[in-house]
Parts: sequence; structure tokens; C-alpha cells
Amino acid sequence: MIFVTVGSQKFQFDRLVKAVDALVASGAAESGAFAQTGACTYVPEHMRHEAFLDREAFRARMDACDVVVTHGGTGAIIGAVKDGKKVIAVPRRVEFGEHVDDHQAEIVRQFGEMGLIEPCMDPTELPEAYARALAKDYLSYQSNTARFCTDLAEYIDSLGGDR
Repeated sequence: MIFVTVGSQKFQFDRLVKAVDALVASGAAESGAFAQTGACTYVPEHMRHEAFLDREAFRARMDACDVVVTHGGTGAIIGAVKDGKKVIAVPRRVEFGEHVDDHQAEIVRQFGEMGLIEPCMDPTELPEAYARALAKDYLSYQSNTARFCTDLAEYIDSLGGDR
């Protein structure tokens, strides 16, 4: 099962939703898909969908899926990776009216280079990215939070004085 999430941006991401809809129509996604479509104007024909999900419904969809296809937002990517899902991330692009700039392309590239996700820089390449994701094992997410807090505390302590 594929779970598609485009986040809660005020911008549409029709290119991604159309690409997943076509993937499902082709029969490649045998278990089907569910899409959280946000501000998209495209209405999927081959998968169930809702514009927005509350936390419980989102959690249920995430728990039920094997693969998450998402936009290139860090929160969506990290959340899915932490849940142990295979993640295909597609960056929103300013030239298609999907965001205000192209920062998601760099985010997707970086997570791909780290071996955490399957980057898909263009939705037209989704069938190939999906096949790679199914055949590949990805690294698990390792949080730096504890190390960062330790380093910060040591730095503050090194400053001395009455702070």
C-alpha cells in the first residue's frame, strides 16, 4: 500500500498526485494507494483520497502503508523514515507553482545521498523510483538530538561565568 502525502502547503502538487494515480492505474502498485491531496486541484481516479487528514487518520494511513510517496518537506520525510517506511520523495518546484522556491530539490538530494530515501526529482520518473524503492533497503534514521544537546551544554559550560 502506498500512502501519498503532499503536506499542508497552500500550493497544489498536482504533478505528484497525477503520477501516483497513473502508477496505480498501470497495476504497478498492486496494493493500491491512498492520497492526502492538500490544495491539489487534480482529483485522483484510481485511488482513494482526502484533502486533509486529522492526526489520527494520518497515523492510521502511515501505519497501514509500506511505501510513502511525499513532497520534499523535511518533516514528512523524517516522520516516514522514523516509522521505518520506504520513502520516495519528490520536490515541489517553483516553476510549476508548487512552492515559493526550489529548496525541496536540495532536501531530497541530501536525504537520497544519505541513503535514507529514494529521491525522485521528477514525477514522470515515479515508476522507476517505485521499482527501485521496492528492491532496495534504506538506512534507518539516527537522531542527533542527544549529541547536539550534550555538545551545546559542554559549550555553555566552557563559557564559565554566572549565566
